Amino acid sequence: MPFSLEEGAAAVVLARETLDAHVSGAVAKPRPLSLDALSEQRGVFVTLNLASASVEERLRGCIGFPLPVKKLGEAIREATVAAASEDPRFPPIAKSELDSVVIEVSILTRPEAIEVSRPQDLPARVRIGTDGLIVSRSYLSGLLLPQVATEFNLDQTEFLSQACLKAGLPADSWLDGETKVQVFQAEIFAESHPRGKVVRLNPES
Repeated sequence: MPFSLEEGAAAVVLARETLDAHVSGAVAKPRPLSLDALSEQRGVFVTLNLASASVEERLRGCIGFPLPVKKLGEAIREATVAAASEDPRFPPIAKSELDSVVIEVSILTRPEAIEVSRPQDLPARVRIGTDGLIVSRSYLSGLLLPQVATEFNLDQTEFLSQACLKAGLPADSWLDGETKVQVFQAEIFAESHPRGKVVRLNPES
């Protein structure tokens, strides 16, 4: 079942409250999750973007759970804290940045393997703006959310290559039959501006 805007807004508000409490050093007051949807087990990613930066520079943290291993509300809390302070690409979010950060929550479907007879057929099975990618081989794995392809104007082949690079693999590893490629979809909700109204984002728009 798709998430309603009310449910998506509740997810983003929960992430905002968690971020503010974690960065400011306050003790977050656990509160009951007001919607049943937040008690579902779902995969989720929390993305922190700088509102005034360019597309290439705005990412400030992004961490999540690809698989539905936790209740959504719990996963959002944990992913928010991790995105703020544990993303190895960035220093921890500072208190002075809180009013410059836009929070984005991507609620994921369960990943599914793409079944093709030849790896060369993979690009035709990837829907830009709809599908996210998980590429894995051995102990290496890389995930790209659906919105990455549209934000950076990637075609299917480029998207697959970037997912391989994210996994620490050569860019053309998706052509190797030993490499596993999975797709998933996401419902994306975000603040329209820092602390602003929550909107549903359509990666195809």
